[in-house]
Amino acid sequence: MHRTVAPHALPRAQRIAQRAFAAFERFLHIEAVSGIVLLAAAAFALLWANSEWRDSYDALWHLPVGVAVGAWSAAPSLHFWINDGLMTLFFLVVGMEIRREIHEGALSNLRQALLPIGAALGGVAVPALLYLALNHDPVRQSGWAVPTATDIAFAVGVLALLGRGIPGNVRVFLLALAIIDDVIAVLIIALFYSGGLAPAGFAVAAIGVLMVLGLQRIGAGSAWAYVLPGAVLWGGILMTGAHPTLAGVVLGLMTPVRPGRLGQPAQALIDEAAARLRSAAADARLGAAPAALLHPRRQLLQAQRELVPPVSRVQMTLHPWVAFGVMPIFALANAGVHLGGGGGDAGAAVWVMAGVMVALVAGKPLGVVGASWLMVRSGLCRLPPGVDWGGIWLVGLLAGIGFTMSIFIAMLAFADPDLLAAAKLGVLGASVVAAVLGLGWGAVYRRRAARTDAVPHDLSHPSLADDRP
Repeated sequence: MHRTVAPHALPRAQRIAQRAFAAFERFLHIEAVSGIVLLAAAAFALLWANSEWRDSYDALWHLPVGVAVGAWSAAPSLHFWINDGLMTLFFLVVGMEIRREIHEGALSNLRQALLPIGAALGGVAVPALLYLALNHDPVRQSGWAVPTATDIAFAVGVLALLGRGIPGNVRVFLLALAIIDDVIAVLIIALFYSGGLAPAGFAVAAIGVLMVLGLQRIGAGSAWAYVLPGAVLWGGILMTGAHPTLAGVVLGLMTPVRPGRLGQPAQALIDEAAARLRSAAADARLGAAPAALLHPRRQLLQAQRELVPPVSRVQMTLHPWVAFGVMPIFALANAGVHLGGGGGDAGAAVWVMAGVMVALVAGKPLGVVGASWLMVRSGLCRLPPGVDWGGIWLVGLLAGIGFTMSIFIAMLAFADPDLLAAAKLGVLGASVVAAVLGLGWGAVYRRRAARTDAVPHDLSHPSLADDRP
């Protein structure tokens, strides 16, 4: 007879695993769907920028949006507020995802993390070298990091199109690699695309960090309480000369991974809130005002803060807004490349575009698969259960989808508008080609995996099929 086991009766490790898997499933679903929205926004921007209304496209993003505090005022463009302000939320979610992975995910165990770390490093080094091999001019060489990043939303979205026939651990490996890719991209932005750093900015940023630590110390659980310290940190990093969106990563990495402890246990709060709700429902039938619902609602929110760690709670709240709001707006503001070209050096622009495309389409899979093979061959690690080299090639092909982070780095790398436009076109073109190649190989791999599952085999002797990629 089958018995349903209550969640509280399960071993602690199993409860943690179930919670992590549920969060992972939700993350994948949002990323898969948001990839379609992101693609639609990029396509619309490209059409708009090359239509008869192209002037309105440029005018919109260069529209000054002013802000004033006392005697101080500034009026940067709407493009600035999107790329330097709104994208901070994107980097905040990235920082919290990195924090979670370090605490309980693929990066929590060094041996488990070795393979995706090595694959991600290979997927950064080989594309960068291929780009530099095709671009010898120092101005063009500044774009070496453009083809090093993977777009999680697009890559996971394409993988989702292949259906459930793809082994689950292939999805986990792709997600782990893309997150490590983001870590490397953040480090690249901080180390190579920040100008001369102003010391005064670090003092302001340190004040923001101390404010965050102080709020955490006194147990402030509302995310709104951290808006002002976050703004101070953002302003300080902007003053240093580094890209201010790095403030989002810093805040994400500082987000606690354990739930706060309140004076009253969460279970007691829930029981008391339930009793109040039953009483309020009875009063409502007698015509009483619904104001009695406010207190139990606050109790349930307090219980949630004790049960769910801030790093999970805040990320679950922000992730849909970032996936369906921030990233599509970023794509709309930055994917509108004028295909007619400009009056600059056309040859230089062609080499930049070619370098980005070759590096993403060919360099990414070669780097990912090559580094993985070297690590497995050397005995440092093994392939995850259920993942063969066909799955690693699929991950490598999908890693060539660069989009969001690649375009972001391109805007930091190139001041010349023609080279920037060429880099963006290279990213867009390579992402389409990588997606098509990934879908094609994924269909073959899915059929092959289905045939393999249909063949009986001895489960008592698990081993790698072979050491060949």
